[in-house]
Amino acid sequence: MSKDAVHSAQVADHPRATGTPADAGDAGYSKDLKHRHVNMIAIGGAIGTGLFLGAGGRLHNAGPALALAYLVCGVFAFFVVRALGELVLYRPSSGSFVSYAREFLGEKGAYVAGWMYFLNWSTTGIADITAIALYTHYWSMFTSIPQWVLALIALAVVLAVNLISVKIFGEMEFWFSIIKVATLVTFMLIGIFLLVTQHPVDGRTPGVGVITDNGGVLPHGLMPVVLVMQGVIFAYAALELVGVAAGETAEPAKVVPRAVNSIMWRVGLFYVGSVVLLALLLPGSVYSGDESPFVTVLSKIGVSGAGDVMNLVVLTAAMSSLNSGLYSTGRILRSMAMAGSAPKFTARMNRSQVPYGGILLTCAVCVAGVVLNYLVPSQAFEIVLNVASLGIISTWVIIMVSHLVFVRRAREGEVTRPSFRLPFSPVTEITTVVFLLACLGMMWNDPEVGRKTLLLIPLIAVALVGGWFGVRRRVARTAEGEPARSPQ
Repeated sequence: MSKDAVHSAQVADHPRATGTPADAGDAGYSKDLKHRHVNMIAIGGAIGTGLFLGAGGRLHNAGPALALAYLVCGVFAFFVVRALGELVLYRPSSGSFVSYAREFLGEKGAYVAGWMYFLNWSTTGIADITAIALYTHYWSMFTSIPQWVLALIALAVVLAVNLISVKIFGEMEFWFSIIKVATLVTFMLIGIFLLVTQHPVDGRTPGVGVITDNGGVLPHGLMPVVLVMQGVIFAYAALELVGVAAGETAEPAKVVPRAVNSIMWRVGLFYVGSVVLLALLLPGSVYSGDESPFVTVLSKIGVSGAGDVMNLVVLTAAMSSLNSGLYSTGRILRSMAMAGSAPKFTARMNRSQVPYGGILLTCAVCVAGVVLNYLVPSQAFEIVLNVASLGIISTWVIIMVSHLVFVRRAREGEVTRPSFRLPFSPVTEITTVVFLLACLGMMWNDPEVGRKTLLLIPLIAVALVGGWFGVRRRVARTAEGEPARSPQ
């Protein structure tokens, strides 16, 4: 047989060469997300409550070295998204990393990837609606409304937006991201002005002296910086949403590389840059986990209404996160349902080509969060936040392992790598996986929260194994026959 004939046969066998999607869950989407939507989804994933609110407590605990923690974690987060971006250009899929895990790790890999991601976003959703309720209580006109009622209202609003159409979701994320970016840029301009003019902040002259006169870069030693790594990684959660959104854009080859490559400078500018500014303006001991660090600075220079403005922005960030969670889990669960590893109803789509079944399942878990807000309103946020961190770390590890197998198959001639590639493979993937697992292990040094979170891993493992035995026959039947047609 000639080389041309062999090549033709390989092309014919490749899923992208046929009219049938490689992932049955990809069929039926409207492809209505534009470049500006995906670009802003990438920005929105990189900027959230982890910066607007979480940076205050972390600065207090770790000091100025927090900027280095954000930089290191940001580099590894970029590696994860770059690896996912390469897989997207190889084969765009709304099932994203679950679809790639299925192709390169098998059905068990896809099953673990999908349900751990669902665990991440469903628990993050509970944290988001809890945060929204807490932030709303900041204004006196809402203090009389119970926290669980506000949480339920927030969930209902975002659910309605997600069910209308993907275009409405994209528009909502676009404007949420505009608000977050505009706020950050405004603060950074104010901070740079204070720094350049040497305008006193809380009686101190801003500059390097603020750091050197208050314990230096590591005022409490290295261990607090190590301990905040897990929280910093969680701050970057949602970057992988670019891979899911790419399945609903008409030109992923143009959109994805730009969105992925821009993530690195955004991390450097918004996270590292803003934390460096905060450290140069006030000592870490002044900041608190109970208040946005940006509000702390602005209040110290007498800016009236800073608390109201920043509270609105943080509220926007929480709404954005909830919006993204419902969007992504709906698509991921549909991909799983079409392979038999998720309930059949999660494959259902409405007339607007929105997978409402999966979105409603995530909402059901969030309703349990409303109950949690009713029973233990003061502890609800902390409880679910730590469970979510397990989900995002496992998701990122699976993305990197899937990419490792993808590269190996490319070397064997089974698949073709696109020109947009993760550099220095396989060293990059292995280093990233080791770093993520090390961050997980370091949680043991935190007896109050981290250690209890790690003790949940055996329980989650038992639940996953039990669930697999419950669905494996259906998965096998689906794999042996024709891909299931999506229920309507």
